[in-house]
Amino acid sequence: MSSAIGIDLGTTNSCVAVMEAGSPKIIVTSEGERTTPSVVAFTKAGERLVGSMAKRQAAVNAGRTISSVKRHMGTDWHTAIDGHDYKAPEISAMILRKLKQDAENYLGHPVTEAVITVPAYFNDIQRQATKDAGRIAGLNVLRIINEPTSAALAYGLDHGAAQKIMVFDLGGGTFDVSIIEIGDNIIEVLATCGDNHLGGDDFDERVVNWIIQSAKQMYHFDPSKDPSALERVKEAAEQAKKELSNLEQAHINLPFLGMNKGDPVHLDLTLSRAKFNELTRDLVERTAGPVQTALSDAGIAASELQKVLLVGGSTRIPAVQEKVQQLTGIVPSKNINPDECVAQGAAIQAGVLSKGTAVVASSATDVLLLDVTPLSLSIETVGGVATRLVDRNTTLPVHYAQIFSTAAPYQTSVEIHVVQGERPMAKDNQTIGKFKLKGIKRAPAGVPQIEVTFDIDTNGILTVSAKDLDTGKAQSITISANGKMSDEEIERAIHEAEQYASQDGIRSQAIEALGKANSLLSQTERALGVVSKQISRQEKKQVKQDCSHLRKVISKTSLDKISQEQLDTLNQAMQIVEQSGANVRQLFDQMNPS
Repeated sequence: MSSAIGIDLGTTNSCVAVMEAGSPKIIVTSEGERTTPSVVAFTKAGERLVGSMAKRQAAVNAGRTISSVKRHMGTDWHTAIDGHDYKAPEISAMILRKLKQDAENYLGHPVTEAVITVPAYFNDIQRQATKDAGRIAGLNVLRIINEPTSAALAYGLDHGAAQKIMVFDLGGGTFDVSIIEIGDNIIEVLATCGDNHLGGDDFDERVVNWIIQSAKQMYHFDPSKDPSALERVKEAAEQAKKELSNLEQAHINLPFLGMNKGDPVHLDLTLSRAKFNELTRDLVERTAGPVQTALSDAGIAASELQKVLLVGGSTRIPAVQEKVQQLTGIVPSKNINPDECVAQGAAIQAGVLSKGTAVVASSATDVLLLDVTPLSLSIETVGGVATRLVDRNTTLPVHYAQIFSTAAPYQTSVEIHVVQGERPMAKDNQTIGKFKLKGIKRAPAGVPQIEVTFDIDTNGILTVSAKDLDTGKAQSITISANGKMSDEEIERAIHEAEQYASQDGIRSQAIEALGKANSLLSQTERALGVVSKQISRQEKKQVKQDCSHLRKVISKTSLDKISQEQLDTLNQAMQIVEQSGANVRQLFDQMNPS
């Protein structure tokens, strides 16, 4: 049996869910958490850490810890570590593989299929980069769906009454707003708009800068000059931001942050909510434009909305909630979990699309999901003009063809330059790719008929083809943007990911073994304290000695550096205590029957 999973691949945190008994269920991680920090680290010993373990050691390993990689998807960003050049899809794949493994541990069987969410405003290159990351992680990506649409799907499963809703999605790194109509088992996106560089990271950065300036003024110390100190400041800033969602003040205490003229610097600051709002006011204001554009593109007024759903952890900021209410006149709904609903919606869609998943009859199986393309698609024509072929907010999938001709006499080839964006000139938009159509029959300018076809699939991924209708010569686009990984790079990354899988497996086994060892040690020592007078001195001495050895092994077992040999040593020490302490625990149970 196989199960398709739904994954919210977030900037700050990621989440995975699966359909069970007709409902989406969040899968708890091996660390016992419902979300996974989107953080990857490389230790100096050459090990790779993902999630909570990577985040915990960031302050002491800042230069080899990577976070917020989602902001680099579809760009030429890369980072060199230990002589290896990692691109954004490779780092994202490490996070996806961790989520995949957690799902497999929970389900008890391999997982090979997934639906992955992306910001609605992701362009074609960013969507393709996300698919590449899934492929590297060993996943067949059934569908790429927009995060706000996924949230609406999770909401619409239980609230199928006809209504128009706004999904206001402010995550760790991106902002999207979508106007969605729910009714008659159809979830249709009417319009979407957003900002790929607005999110919780930006709010954190404002607090980080305030702390740095305060440290310079009060302590004559600059934390930004010390990578470890800066990482501690970033952690404190994020924590302060979270506290200010519920409290009027946040206390920032960072002892031994650094040294100033031989004296230790102990940073002690108080940040008020009022000051935080002042620092971030322009960021909150930036959400207004996309909201108004989305409403305008959908052709509705804010008064026609029945509900506003808040998605993404950054919507917990009180000033953001106040802004949403001001813009829409509606008190935002809080009856969905902003951290989990996107993964839940993805799981619903995965359950529908996966042939191998047994989905219990529910409204999820009947829902038709109609998404839109977030940005207009054009080709460059004479004078550098972006001639639009597909308008933004066109319902997916899309098939559109248009006839063009040559601009110069007797041309035998034309370059097709495809761009994405809303600007009138091609150079001001995002280049999706370029390709040449060769073999055009020689003729005066304007005579050849060249059919350019745009096909956008349900993932929002574009294929462009051009055909000379006279000669039949045809050519399709090859995305040539710098962020696109080649097939060879993807295959290499897949191979490396598989190599790490065994190490990840050992770590999972170690987590389980440590839990059992601590429990066994606690039970045995407790029983020994109660029944010590009923056993021989020799037996008591042996059990104490074995418990002491197990405690020592546990203390030396580090999940960050676990090897198969260390795991075997832990299991052996545990087995010895199980045997030598069996009589002690049995006597205790007899004296304390449940």
